[in-house]
Amino acid sequence: MTNSLQALLTGLIDYAGLFPPAALTMEAAVRQYADYLQSEHSWMLGRFIVPINRLDEFERATAPLLPKGNPVQPWHLSVLAGADLTADLNRIGDFNHLHARDENAGAAVIDAVELKAVKADEIRRAMKVLPRSLTSYFEIPVTADPTELVLALAQTGALAKVRAGGVTAQAFPSTADLARFISACAEERVAFKATAGLHHPLRAIYRLTYEPDSELAVMHGFLNVFLAAAFARFGLSEDGIRELLEETSPGAFRFNDEAITWRTHELTLQRIEVVRHTFAMAFGSCSFEEPIADLRKIGLM
Repeated sequence: MTNSLQALLTGLIDYAGLFPPAALTMEAAVRQYADYLQSEHSWMLGRFIVPINRLDEFERATAPLLPKGNPVQPWHLSVLAGADLTADLNRIGDFNHLHARDENAGAAVIDAVELKAVKADEIRRAMKVLPRSLTSYFEIPVTADPTELVLALAQTGALAKVRAGGVTAQAFPSTADLARFISACAEERVAFKATAGLHHPLRAIYRLTYEPDSELAVMHGFLNVFLAAAFARFGLSEDGIRELLEETSPGAFRFNDEAITWRTHELTLQRIEVVRHTFAMAFGSCSFEEPIADLRKIGLM
């Protein structure tokens, strides 16, 4: 594997096995995550995603799995917040205190929280109480111009989250809407993550669930999205972003140890690393294995 592709993919996949279409039980999802942490591709793995109202269940299921002793590398979690943010923050504080100080509880840390917002004031109110120790992502709608929401994120130091698909064709944003979102984030230097619908590297028609008779639809590719973001961060126009999001040919991209190229555009290894650390953060996927298998199919792994 080339250095440039490895830089693009490192820590890219937040594991969301609890969510559709996989919708695993807590026991199955945490065991899968534990296995992935020990696998040859663990370098691609990000946080474990869990709703805050299932933290008790998470703690029971991970009792035999979380690393114990000192020093250890803790599991990193991102929680989906509920309706009562104050109560949620108290629960996060209790969880982090226990798992930082009690070796018997196992090493784990909640260092990110994910919320939803449809108005700029919702972002501003939440950020007044959210501690800076938490990376705070706000899922915002992108079917309308998100500029006002992105500005609120920029002003408060929050991060964006975009829903890139789902289990119905209607859940997928258009390339124009997604390009506008990425362009706005690049303009305001607002880092983002994506969620849902990005199991595959390149844009194409796929089944929406794992059922054999599942509906077919065009799905965005995670290489398309994250390369579009990377090039946007260094000046690619909104029209160019849309064209890259619509790219379907593996041969349109070139990966070597020094750079990634698409058409006449080049992204150096240093710039890829900057993008991944400061702008295009991760995507949530209910499968960790499917993205890897598809990368193998197109000869990138």
